[in-house]
Amino acid sequence: MLSLAALSLRLGAAGCRGGRRSMATVISGNKTSKLVRERLKKEVEKMKSQFSGFRPGLVVLQVGDRDDSNLYISTKLKAAAEIGISANHVRLPNTATEDEVLQSIASVNQNPAVHGLIVQLPLDSVKPIDTERVTNAVAPDKDVDGLTCINAGKLSRGDLGDCLIPCTPNGCMELIRQTGVSVAGKHAVVIGRSKIVGAPMHDLLLWSHATVTTCHSKTPDLPAQVGRADILVVGAGKAEMVRGEWVKEGAVVIDCGINHIPDETKASGKRVVGDVHYASANQRAGYITPVPGGVGPMTVAMLMENTVQSAWRFLQKSQAGR
Repeated sequence: MLSLAALSLRLGAAGCRGGRRSMATVISGNKTSKLVRERLKKEVEKMKSQFSGFRPGLVVLQVGDRDDSNLYISTKLKAAAEIGISANHVRLPNTATEDEVLQSIASVNQNPAVHGLIVQLPLDSVKPIDTERVTNAVAPDKDVDGLTCINAGKLSRGDLGDCLIPCTPNGCMELIRQTGVSVAGKHAVVIGRSKIVGAPMHDLLLWSHATVTTCHSKTPDLPAQVGRADILVVGAGKAEMVRGEWVKEGAVVIDCGINHIPDETKASGKRVVGDVHYASANQRAGYITPVPGGVGPMTVAMLMENTVQSAWRFLQKSQAGR
C-alpha cells in the first residue's frame, strides 16, 4: 500500500499523461525529513519510557574552527535536540596532533552512553593528520556516518541489516521510496564514485535489485548513459553539468549537488544550484529533487536515524547479555 506522500506524488505525476507533459513532481526533502524526525522523536520517547529514561547519545568531534563546519554541526545538534537525542560537541584545537585526535575517538568509543560518533570533515588542523586512519578509528557500531571500512565492506556485500549506511545515500533512497516508484528491475545511473555518496549509492541501488551503472570523469558519452536511467542520482560536484535534454522522459532524478554560482540578483552575489540543470530537467523528469530543499535535509535526518538505530542495537545487546 502506498503512503499518503507517495500517493500524492503519483497523482501529481498522473497529470502529465494524456496530453502535453506537465513539469516533474518535486520530491521535497524538507517534508520527508520532517516525517522522519517526527517518527524518530516517538521512538526516542518509547526508549525513555521502556528503559528508565534512556536516551540515545551522539558526539560530534571537530578539529579546528571552520565556519562551514560550525554551521553543519549546529544544524546536527539542533536536529538531535528536537528528537530527544543527547548530543555533545567536542572541539579540539587546530594544533591537535593525530595521536590526540585518535585518543579522543578512543575515549568516546569506550563510553557506553554514546551510541553515535561523527568526526566532522574536513579536519582543520595545522598538523598532518591521516583522515582515513581517523575515520576508521571510530567503532563500527558507533559509526553513524557509515564511513568506516567495516561498514562500507558490509554494505558492498549486501549486509544492509548489519551495518550503518552513509547518510546521504540513505536519504536518497528514502526520497526515491516517497515517489512510489519501485527500484527493483529499474536501470539506475549514478554519477560520481566518492566514498561518501557515489560508491555507497551504487551498492544500495544494487542490493535493492536495480541494474546500476556508475559514471565518473572517465566515462565516455555521459549524455547517452544518463538517457538510459529510470533512476538518476547525481553527486559529481559540478554545477548544473547534467542537462535536461539528457534525461529520460519520466525518470526519477535525485540531485546531491550543492554548488554556488554567481547571481547578481542575490544580496550575496551568488546562489545555490545542484549538479543537474533544474529548469530543463524539470521538463522531462517524472520526479525531481530541488536544490536546496532536497537531499540536504535528508542527510541530517538519516544521521539521526542511524543514531537511534545504533541505540536500539545497544539496548538489544544489553538485554541479551543479562
